[in-house]
Amino acid sequence: MKVARFFSHLENERVQCFLCPHRCIIAKDRRGTCRVRKNEGGVLYAQTYGKISSIALDPIEKKPLYHFYPGREILSVGSVGCNFHCSFCQNWSISQINPDDFPLREVSPEDLASLAHRNNSIGLSYTYNEPFIWWEFVYDTAQLVRKRGIKNVLVTNGYVEEEPLRELLPWIDAMNIDLKSMDDDFYRRYCGGTLSPVLRAIEISAKEGIHIELTNLIITGLNDRWELIEKLVDWIYDLNPNIPLHFSRYFPAYKLDNPPTSASFLSEVYHFARRKLPFVYLGNIIGEEGSTTFCPHCGREVVIRRGYQIDASGLLGDHCRFCGSSLPFRN
Repeated sequence: MKVARFFSHLENERVQCFLCPHRCIIAKDRRGTCRVRKNEGGVLYAQTYGKISSIALDPIEKKPLYHFYPGREILSVGSVGCNFHCSFCQNWSISQINPDDFPLREVSPEDLASLAHRNNSIGLSYTYNEPFIWWEFVYDTAQLVRKRGIKNVLVTNGYVEEEPLRELLPWIDAMNIDLKSMDDDFYRRYCGGTLSPVLRAIEISAKEGIHIELTNLIITGLNDRWELIEKLVDWIYDLNPNIPLHFSRYFPAYKLDNPPTSASFLSEVYHFARRKLPFVYLGNIIGEEGSTTFCPHCGREVVIRRGYQIDASGLLGDHCRFCGSSLPFRN
């Protein structure tokens, strides 16, 4: 374990954590909402520092990141715990568990940075569970990854306070942020959080020059109302219309058994969003619709995706090969 950052001491050996907007007040021998930050003797510890549940070499498109080194692979690593408790969580077996109840492997920041460098990976992705609750380990590892000339990627729910976010951002190259709904009540009822800190994290990260892509899992009967989809599209357009938006199909998982999202409805959403946003994609669905990147200037196909088979021959660096227009890609 490692002494955590972003907490203060309170009376009776209690502590208050300031890593995420929950701002948990934690009694002695208890954990915060995230399950991995524990008060021992009036000191807050990051229990999962250097402890991983999962590691794999993944296509970058799996994050999903479609405009960040397309066709390349990235070493991906995760631990356990989450500061949300989404009833529809796909990775609940590691996100909704205490570190004492899972066989975690120990690894050092140096070992991970070295492993990412040796495996022809573009860098290291902190994913599978919520990386911000792993803040101390991500911070230490990300600096070593950057020194090796490779990239750091976060796949996150974006539920973090501004100070720890800003301190970590100089070491982060790209983020996929899960924007679950534009409805605060949805966040409160189904995730155990609130919407505004997520929007703020997206705004800060985008303005700091981080490559941002957003994912919205559309859940039948919960966040699939047209007014919410329109609100989401308009909000992204106002922030930066070139931010790629991934609409993902829901299937029953964990505690939620609503019907799977209709493929035809997703198709309608895709075409609706593309009227305003040039880079819209569909995920977790069979078929090629919503997988190709079109140049918004000449309309030609610049990146064709068939599963994880990627044809990026329409790109010349970050320009369209056909008309020469600049495109929001990092290669």
